[in-house]
Amino acid sequence: MATVVFAGGGTAGHIQPALAVAREWKKSHPLDECLFIGTAKGLETTLIPEAGFELRIIPKVSIARRPSFSWLKIPFDLLSSILTCRKILSNSELLIGFGGYVSAPAYLAARSLRIPIVIHEANAKPGWANKVGSVFTPHLVVAHPVEKGRFSKALLAGLPLRSDVASAYENAKNDWALARAEAKSRLGIAVNIPFIFIMGGSQGSVAINSVINESVKVFQENGYYVLHSVGRLNQLPISIDGYKAVSYVDQMADAYLAADLIIGRSGAVTCSEFRALGRYALFVPLPIGNGEQLVNASSLVSAGRARVIDQKQFNARYIKENIANLITESSQSPISGSGEDLMAAEKILTLAELAMKK
Repeated sequence: MATVVFAGGGTAGHIQPALAVAREWKKSHPLDECLFIGTAKGLETTLIPEAGFELRIIPKVSIARRPSFSWLKIPFDLLSSILTCRKILSNSELLIGFGGYVSAPAYLAARSLRIPIVIHEANAKPGWANKVGSVFTPHLVVAHPVEKGRFSKALLAGLPLRSDVASAYENAKNDWALARAEAKSRLGIAVNIPFIFIMGGSQGSVAINSVINESVKVFQENGYYVLHSVGRLNQLPISIDGYKAVSYVDQMADAYLAADLIIGRSGAVTCSEFRALGRYALFVPLPIGNGEQLVNASSLVSAGRARVIDQKQFNARYIKENIANLITESSQSPISGSGEDLMAAEKILTLAELAMKK
């Protein structure tokens, strides 16, 4: 019996792929123990226990995006986090990391203990934590081709899908038109009414929410039905006829399938799930970070399944002037999804098994 530790917390973009691989590991190695490393404030505190896995808490290393006196604390916070990770990893045989602030101290701790490391990079432009970790291991996996650096030679596996999204793809692949119509029906939406699904990532987006709130009248005038996921931490707008606001969508697979148009961020997980089930999207990449969200959406734009707009240009006027054209573009886009990410978890599992044997 082996112990495998998974590192990836903070946002669903790091957690959901880790959970998908952990489930695959337990399926192939039911006697092994799968542990997760996370902090006390990320989404991992709910998502991981809900999935039936044990979460071990480590101190968070906070790094301000702009220079500040808080940077003086970074070496001490990092050391504390590394030492905690060492205790968790001391009896384990493998670390699988998925990026984010949880992963960096875990990579350093695993290296100090000579524990094999496997790293999965979900974004088209690798993040800093995975860049650090890549120095310590040849076992690298990517969801998208990376042009330069150590990840340019990584295994191209795709991004592991949540079980509900994977199941929805399998059920839909034989008749996409029927699957999309049935998903609309399950959500209580008439098949002939254009349906717009709006989301801003696992935490929601204040910028997107404010534009949508100003555009509700436009949606009503055009006869559209809107489902708006505002995020659990944001104030819930009042729902009115044709516009429903929720903090979180439980039937995500149905929402992807049913939507004639999706408006949202282009995080790695969102793009992967949309690629599997969605039809057409307007992506508003997050303007901070290293520009990975813009790159994430590029293949979907090339495939005629998405349009990208800069957040500075995304406003109520843009919605009013473009929403009808977006719905038309959706009707002309491919009706089928893509299964290219379906085997991602199995591919990562195979590489991880190899890493543990070496």
